[in-house]
Amino acid sequence: MKPFKAILVLFLIPILLPAQDELAMPLIPAMRQLHHEYIIGSIQKINQLPAVRDSGYQKTMVWVDETITGIRAQIERNQQLEDNAKYRWLRSVNEVLTGFLQYQQSGQIRLNQLEPLIKAYQQAMKLALADQSIYPVFENNDLVIGNILIDNFCLKTNQGIPAAKDLLVWKYCQIYPDQILNTLSKQPQNIFADTLIVQAAFQDPEKLYNFAAAPNALGRKIQSVNHVLVKIIGQLSLTKTGRMYFPFLDQLYHGKFSMEDITPMLVDDSASRYYKLLVDTRIEYAGRMQKGDTPLLEKVLTAKLRSKAVELYINEINALHELKDLKIRFKVLDKLTAAELYYLAVMGESELYTSSFVSGVYPRIFQKMLEPNADTLLSMVNNDFFKKFIRVSAAYNTLDDFLRRMDSASAKKRMESFVDGLELSASLEDAVDVADSYSSIYQPQLRQLILDRVQMNRLKNWNAQNKKGVRIYKMLDLLFQSLDSSCQVDLSKELGIDPVYEMANRLLQDSAGRIVIQQFFYGDKDGMNVFLAFLAGFNNGKWWVIQKPEWVEIVAKTGVPITIYANKPLNEQLDLDAKAQASLSNYLADKGLEPSIVIHRGHSYHLRSTIEQLAPSAKLVILGGCGGYQNLNDVLQICPTAQIISTKQVGTGVINKGLINEISETLRAGQNLNWPSLWNNMAKQLGPKYKETFDDYVPPHKNLGAIFITAFNHPEKVSK
Repeated sequence: MKPFKAILVLFLIPILLPAQDELAMPLIPAMRQLHHEYIIGSIQKINQLPAVRDSGYQKTMVWVDETITGIRAQIERNQQLEDNAKYRWLRSVNEVLTGFLQYQQSGQIRLNQLEPLIKAYQQAMKLALADQSIYPVFENNDLVIGNILIDNFCLKTNQGIPAAKDLLVWKYCQIYPDQILNTLSKQPQNIFADTLIVQAAFQDPEKLYNFAAAPNALGRKIQSVNHVLVKIIGQLSLTKTGRMYFPFLDQLYHGKFSMEDITPMLVDDSASRYYKLLVDTRIEYAGRMQKGDTPLLEKVLTAKLRSKAVELYINEINALHELKDLKIRFKVLDKLTAAELYYLAVMGESELYTSSFVSGVYPRIFQKMLEPNADTLLSMVNNDFFKKFIRVSAAYNTLDDFLRRMDSASAKKRMESFVDGLELSASLEDAVDVADSYSSIYQPQLRQLILDRVQMNRLKNWNAQNKKGVRIYKMLDLLFQSLDSSCQVDLSKELGIDPVYEMANRLLQDSAGRIVIQQFFYGDKDGMNVFLAFLAGFNNGKWWVIQKPEWVEIVAKTGVPITIYANKPLNEQLDLDAKAQASLSNYLADKGLEPSIVIHRGHSYHLRSTIEQLAPSAKLVILGGCGGYQNLNDVLQICPTAQIISTKQVGTGVINKGLINEISETLRAGQNLNWPSLWNNMAKQLGPKYKETFDDYVPPHKNLGAIFITAFNHPEKVSK
């Protein structure tokens, strides 16, 4: 033993003897002194941990010193242990301490778990020396303590270890339930496998479905589990159309449907029956969820309902938008009930063309009812997505008609419910719907009702000390008042965000003083026509138009150096438009050109592709007729401070062309984009003919949904 180590041991022994005489350290043979030094060194390292130095754990460390010294003495004094066994147990003690150090430094164990770890080791040591199973030690302690002990040098051969390893897997899966199947794929014969597979079936049925179909040990294990839900998922995994049953998994599990009930609806000529079943199931789920019961895979059903609404009905009536004979255009809707039409509206809000909703879906909802009462409609669907329907009605200017279809007391109650409880939602979607709707409501009494209710909820949440609620309603209050010029609300100042009434020219310039604009065109028939009109707008002597194989570059001849890069709308059937977009984006990246303005020139169903390619450098994004929470939120996730121009309905080529030209010329002249002024100029240029259509375009300072998301994600002190 090195001199200073020997002194430390001699120093500790007199202190320990009076307190625990039975554990007095005997004379340590020279051949084992090094092993004792290792243990003492590990304790010293623990003492040097910042968490020990900076906290009140000194008393704990005194206990650790005393207890570990006692264990060492016990090993040395145990006459039943041979010399080799004493070596092994001293190594075992040190492994506990070094294991703690490793786990502590990686953040997997807290300092206050050191004492339970040592006590657990003492219990395990006592059982092991008595040749008994140490499994109870793993039962009674945390996962991290079990992980340190499971491979311990003197414990790993104990008869309780195999079962303890299985137990640790179970404990790990309780902490990380999303890892159950990944973990079992390596240990499918775990004694807790059946229990864990059942847990996974409820936790993530879709993931279990994927694993159940695999031709491996875990797949076979899943197929053998005797549990109703697991058996259903296992059976579905072996069919080609298994996922089509998934929206009804809860009904299958509870015995309300059988697979035989659903199978006939999966053939092509029964697609409408499948949609009807989705609607009926969603209505039942809505009623259950209002009582606090969340059905299995509710989100999967909703996603499938949305995709089928678009695929079977919305795409068709949108595609016939130029057809003047409405009976022919909307014939596909003839066999749908009022409830089924309602779900087309709320599921397809970002897909429906204006005319598809106003002339087709909306009027037919009430035509299909014996009594065209709005309250009856909402009761029919268990009030499911009623806030979304109000937002859609407001966006398409049918909210007044909708509210007139119920008595005034019910209308007032509905609008109050629309505004209430926004703090309870897990996402901001309902709050954004309220913000968007307000800007679409022009009836003074209804606006005042909403504003009063917002202010009441703001005070209510303040009194309840609900910080989230205060933020939501404070922001809505400020946003709504900002639309009234007499209130003189400065949103930038009040919400602590970048100016919303103006976009400075300098903010759009890159380090070289250039403004780079990127436009996304798509290769359908409309896209090709719009592209030609777009090019014609710059044939005025102020711009150069440079043709490239897959895109065009439009360069300002004078003024602020502006270049507009637009991909050519090449054949979308061959994915040539997508290839052109990718080539252009790669070119811009290679040249270090960062677009500060991005413009989407396609239908709403093209928007996902534009967002996926959106440059994070964008300060201004023009979406076209593609608003809604999800799209706004997705854009702001990529470009947190971007200003957004969108339309409440379908964009018009004449207006889009005029707006882009106005923005381009204003910037080329070195001026800032003052949105109120620019909007007034546009209104004058377009004249009365396009007034109604242009009114549906939402400038950045009135895009309340986008401003709300930006402000809510911006750090702000909560105030009343």
